[in-house]
Amino acid sequence: MRTVKVYEETWPLHTPFVIARGSRNEARVVVVELEEDGIKAVGECTPYPRYGESEASVMAQIMTIAPQLENRLTRDDLQTLLPAGAARNAVDCALWDLASRKATMALVDYMGVTLPHTLVTAQTVVIGTPEQMAASAAALCEKGAQLLKVKLDDHLISERLVAIRAAAPNATLIVDANESWHSEGLAARCQLLADLGVAMLEQPLPAGKDDVLANFIHPLPICADESCHTRASLPALQGRYEMVNIKLDKAGGLTEALALADAAVEQGFQLMLGCMICTSRAISAALPLANRVRFADLDGPTWLAVDVEPALRFTTGELHL
Repeated sequence: MRTVKVYEETWPLHTPFVIARGSRNEARVVVVELEEDGIKAVGECTPYPRYGESEASVMAQIMTIAPQLENRLTRDDLQTLLPAGAARNAVDCALWDLASRKATMALVDYMGVTLPHTLVTAQTVVIGTPEQMAASAAALCEKGAQLLKVKLDDHLISERLVAIRAAAPNATLIVDANESWHSEGLAARCQLLADLGVAMLEQPLPAGKDDVLANFIHPLPICADESCHTRASLPALQGRYEMVNIKLDKAGGLTEALALADAAVEQGFQLMLGCMICTSRAISAALPLANRVRFADLDGPTWLAVDVEPALRFTTGELHL
């Protein structure tokens, strides 16, 4: 038998995290703890209201399979018992953690993945006035950030980006609109981004309204985030996006995320690896994918006032492994 614990945690942020759909001051996560044969393992997820999730709904989902979990449910069985999403992610990652701990190996070693000593990660510039965003970009670059992820809504696009580019002339910029833009004016905005040397645009339009991107000539790559959850998302993205953002909370765990990465590359997509606002537990679970992506956006724990122990070691724009 296995023992199963499911609980929620709240982690205050040191700075408000502001994107197109709102602001938050804390990270709220759900944790699954498993103990089997004296070995303890853990998995974490961040329920996301955009996908109809809450801490309560995710915990309720997990509890529906608690008897099977206690009876040594496998990862393969899990894929058919819960849908893709945060609940399955926490359980799936706990099962991966359990397997690697039983083998007395780190997860990446257990999976035969060799990571670099240092991984470049995006540092997020949240929404503010053009002056605030430029100052944030300059401060991040001064501390060593090489890759900036700029959050935007539907206002002051050129003012914000021109100010940021002036403040961070040598940084690689990627822009995330979080579904806040419209088809009208999209071509002009894409051209503006290209003229400013932006490397990629993430999810400009609402998921489900991507048809506008079909046969849409654009001068920089466009990445699907909210429009891409699992392998089942990929057919609808063909001819519309060049890249997909893989997040374990969307995919429903590392098992599907690995399969999604394989399928996406096979179908010609480039990869990005993202995260929610989370602790180091969630980033550790995603690291087996880190070697395979063009952009890693794993700065979630850097927004926390205090991280879980033991924590991964971040400096500005870098994750030290």
